[in-house]
Amino acid sequence: MFPRESITFRCTVDVSSGWEYLWYHNSQGILPSKSNKYAIPFLDHSHSGQYFCKAKRGKDSSFSTEASETTSLQVSDPPTPTLKPLSPWLDVFEDELVELKCEVNNPDWTITWYKNRVELEEDIVLYLDEDLLNITLVSQTYQGVYACRASLPSRGVSSEFSNTANVTVYENIPKPTLSKQPAINSMYAGETVHFTCKVDFASGWEYQWYKNEHELTDTNKTISISLGVSDGGEYSCTATRSERTSTTISEKIRQEVLEIPVPSLKPVTQWLDVFPTESVKMSCGMQVSSDWTYTWYKDEKELQAVDAVLFGTDGTTLSISSASSSHRGKYSCSAKLKSRSVSSNHSSPLTLTVYDKKPTVTLEQDPEYKVMFPTESVTFTCYIDVSSEWKYMWYKDGNQLVATANTHSISHIGIQDGGSYTCQMKRGINQVFTTDSSQPIDLQVEANTPKPLMTQQPDVEKLYTGELVTFECTVKISSGWTYHWNKDGAQVLTNSSTFKIDVTHLSDSGTYECNATRDQTMLRTEHSDGRTLHISEIPVPSLKPVTQWLDVFPTESVMMSCGMQVSSDWTYTWYKDEKELQADDAVLFDTDGTTLSISSASSSHRGKYSCSAKLKSRSVSSNHSSPLTLTVYDKKPTVTLEQDPEYKVMFPTESVTFTCHIDVSSEWKYMWYKDGNQLVATANTHSISHIGIQDGGSYTCQMKRGINQVFTTDFSQPIDLQVEPNTPKPLMTQQPDVEKLYTGELVTFECTVKISSGWTYHWNKDGAQVLTNSSTFKIDVTRLSDSGTYECNATRDQTMLRTEHSDGRTLHISEIPVPSLKPVTQWLDVFPTESVNMSCGMQVSSDWTYTWYKDEKELQADGAVLFDTDGTTLSINSTSSSHRGKYSCSAKLKSRSVSSNHSLHLTLDVYDTKPRVMLMQDPTHSLMHTGDSVSFSCHTNVSSGWEYLWYKDGSPLDPFGNNYNISSVVTTHTGSYECQAKRGTGTIWHSEKSQAVRLDVEERPQASIILLTGWSEVFSTDSLVLRCEVMKSSEMWNYTWFKEGQRMDPAPSDKYIVTPQNDPEQSLYTCQGSRTGRPSYSRSSESFKTQNLLLKRRVLLSISGCLFFGIIAVFLGCIILRVIRKPVDDDDKPEEASLFLTMAQLKDCADAPYPLAEYITDADLNALPKEGNENGTICSETTPLPITLQEDQAVLTDVQKTTENNGGLVSFQQ
Repeated sequence: MFPRESITFRCTVDVSSGWEYLWYHNSQGILPSKSNKYAIPFLDHSHSGQYFCKAKRGKDSSFSTEASETTSLQVSDPPTPTLKPLSPWLDVFEDELVELKCEVNNPDWTITWYKNRVELEEDIVLYLDEDLLNITLVSQTYQGVYACRASLPSRGVSSEFSNTANVTVYENIPKPTLSKQPAINSMYAGETVHFTCKVDFASGWEYQWYKNEHELTDTNKTISISLGVSDGGEYSCTATRSERTSTTISEKIRQEVLEIPVPSLKPVTQWLDVFPTESVKMSCGMQVSSDWTYTWYKDEKELQAVDAVLFGTDGTTLSISSASSSHRGKYSCSAKLKSRSVSSNHSSPLTLTVYDKKPTVTLEQDPEYKVMFPTESVTFTCYIDVSSEWKYMWYKDGNQLVATANTHSISHIGIQDGGSYTCQMKRGINQVFTTDSSQPIDLQVEANTPKPLMTQQPDVEKLYTGELVTFECTVKISSGWTYHWNKDGAQVLTNSSTFKIDVTHLSDSGTYECNATRDQTMLRTEHSDGRTLHISEIPVPSLKPVTQWLDVFPTESVMMSCGMQVSSDWTYTWYKDEKELQADDAVLFDTDGTTLSISSASSSHRGKYSCSAKLKSRSVSSNHSSPLTLTVYDKKPTVTLEQDPEYKVMFPTESVTFTCHIDVSSEWKYMWYKDGNQLVATANTHSISHIGIQDGGSYTCQMKRGINQVFTTDFSQPIDLQVEPNTPKPLMTQQPDVEKLYTGELVTFECTVKISSGWTYHWNKDGAQVLTNSSTFKIDVTRLSDSGTYECNATRDQTMLRTEHSDGRTLHISEIPVPSLKPVTQWLDVFPTESVNMSCGMQVSSDWTYTWYKDEKELQADGAVLFDTDGTTLSINSTSSSHRGKYSCSAKLKSRSVSSNHSLHLTLDVYDTKPRVMLMQDPTHSLMHTGDSVSFSCHTNVSSGWEYLWYKDGSPLDPFGNNYNISSVVTTHTGSYECQAKRGTGTIWHSEKSQAVRLDVEERPQASIILLTGWSEVFSTDSLVLRCEVMKSSEMWNYTWFKEGQRMDPAPSDKYIVTPQNDPEQSLYTCQGSRTGRPSYSRSSESFKTQNLLLKRRVLLSISGCLFFGIIAVFLGCIILRVIRKPVDDDDKPEEASLFLTMAQLKDCADAPYPLAEYITDADLNALPKEGNENGTICSETTPLPITLQEDQAVLTDVQKTTENNGGLVSFQQ
């Protein structure tokens, strides 16, 4: 089972009752329970293990049953799926294809796909086909990190997320980048250029090349071109990687293929028209590089170096140190490439001219003013009619100046610059040519810049509209002046010396001035003295009241004033109701009529008053002023008192404002009273910003005004203000008055504040305001989000006084839950007479009763079907085929008419026959070899909860579980294997045994190493040849060699050659055979040890040398003895023993003579020199050889059979 699944164990005692049950997990006791069920609602890994139970009963629980059979529970994590991309790339462009596959080992799992951890659903582009995800036309919306999960929906089990695949969708197909190597735009025919087309991101690109927008056949990323003249042009490329994806064309790179260039001939000296003895220098060069040498020509004939003509390095320059008439002519050059036999055509020619006499010099002045002023500028220019590059010499009053250019400019003329100017020219280095002086030019400089004189007609400052004024500006010194006019500092568009103004606008007022500018030097004079004009319309007099009000009561005095703001040169005339007003006893005017005074107002003085003005010195009269209306009342006004806000009851911290109104006149002084006592307030309003208890009472107001005669109004009506000490707390009620509700019900809250008025109500849910201001708040419970704590408060609509929050009412709202139906027994596919238990329950509370259904029909209890209290458990004691079907349940709330939907169903299946058991072997070979691994698996075709029994040759084996694994077989594993399944605790069911599977095990073939190099070959070779073969096998094998346990690199071969180079020290070698058939590999060979082959070869060569020279010495000794020995008669000399005996004679004669023994002794043999000083091996037949291999020992044995006796030798055995 998997973590977070649930399981229930049931312990049953077939007889009696009154049992208490003890539960054990891995032999550790669990708390005793009176229930015969032990449920684990959420499994985890710690629940894995062996479970069993006991039952006990009795007063002291003294009697207990034996332990039940154990039940194994294994809790393991679900398998994690593997995500693999099927499309060639995951960095894609829009409209490309993406394919992913989710692999999980078990096909029973359901695959769910996710993007950025959000579950995916199919659309017109994205297809989900079980373990495959296909996006046929990818777009930006499909970019993200994809993963998958596997689940078993029937059990509510889900795996972890798979590995991820990051799909990157590029919105725009990139533009390839084209580069060139070498990066030279212009190349010669025959050179090679390399173009490379690169796309900065994504992969899998193929390339198409273009020249001058025509396709090329090459499709490589880089193309190389051996240039011809026709290869010049614009190159570009595109990239594609599928039928849907192609880039735009790259930027173009132009490749120019040039013919061999013509050198450029240039003068180095500044002139080619010279005078005798002047020097001349020309340069010849290629613009492309410096790898050229140059040849010079004069008048198309090759020029040779002489005394006056010299060439620079590589002929790049031609120098004539002293020119003469013989050097006149056309000069040209040609170039030859140093590294290649490439020669250019002749350059364009340069003509060298040699003059005979001096030129004429002319001096000019710009500008040509005879008189100039400081800060002006003047330029003198010196001209000559021939040649160029002259050095200029300037003189003023005969003194040379520092200027050397053809012009002499004075940017800011001073008094010192006045005088007579001339110029002269020279050029050359070795021989200087100097011209005659030019004609003189005299320059006069005045000390000060002139100031213009400005005059005005008529000469007055203040004017009114309609008059005409004329200005004139003059500069008396020199000429070339242009005049400029300014008004208030801004230039006026006229350049005349006179400026006329027809005064028709007020905007003509301002200060006028003029200045002058020289037309070429732009010398600007000072500004003239300014003349200011003041131009205005004829003003209208201003009529103002002098007293504070114009609505008065009888006998009050009134005063008005009429005046001009511009000056005091005016007299005034007064009018009442458009008629001129004359002075009388009550009406008086002061000097010039500026003030009108009414000493005692009466009703006859009511009316509209105005005035007009006239200029004293000129006949200028104004219009009438704006009128003022004088009102005279007959009685006292009415005073009204208002309160804002108009609350009868108010609370601390609120604010209130009393306003005293009067319907006539103004400038009143206000008097305020509380409970008959005057307050200090004097404005028309009396405000209390933070009301306190002391502010409660009756408020009135009264007004007065005047100085000599004071007018007082009557009191206003009183206003009573009541102040409560505490802010009220709203009362919140609820109907119906319950906490827990289900969706579909209606709840109503009401909020009330009983004191005062003007309340606006606010509702809060969980501290957040709800948008309603009504005193009632109804909730039609349709959403779970309506759950929460509700409260209310109130705010005064004008003072914004906020009450406390009411006591909160909490609602708990939920959907009508669906009961959870779970199996209590371990499986729901059972056999007849097995028992089955199911449980139905709500997690929310226990106030529910349950109804059971089979195949959507209500189920009733009978002899086999039982329900416990409230119907939470369905028990079938003895199943039969009639109990097959789909079971579900529903719940109903005990106290209210609330019923749930049906639960998810559980299907109960009752089988008729025992299950079939299948035994499978992996791999399926009947013949195995030692070291192979084999796995047997036992499967049943129905149900679950099985335990498996294993047999070999009819005898039971130890392991349990549906798998029996042998990691490395040996011959004792040969036999016939079977398995059997069982399950159950009370009644145990056994299946039939599976079919028998025969397993035969043979020994794996052995590899061995054979030495192929014979002893006799040691004299002619440094190598040792080893051969590997598999014994007792006629199959074809491949061989692998190991040195000191490490695999060697050579290609598989049955032979390996050991040399002093690859094995300087003795090493251990092994080999192993492999092939495609079975067995696929052999056992490794035994170790084969080698020694230093060079040492053995030297030892054997030393021994062979000693033997060879020894035989020669014996042979020569025998000849010498035979020559010098005295001969005897045949009758007297003894019979001569045979010097050399046959092997047969040696075998028959144990005491055979050794004639050479007296000449060759052990001392002689021991005295033979060593072979060098390398290994210290002496030339002795008794020196043992360091030979360990079997073949080496065989050769050594043959050598030792050459018998040695007393220093003599016998022949080798035949």
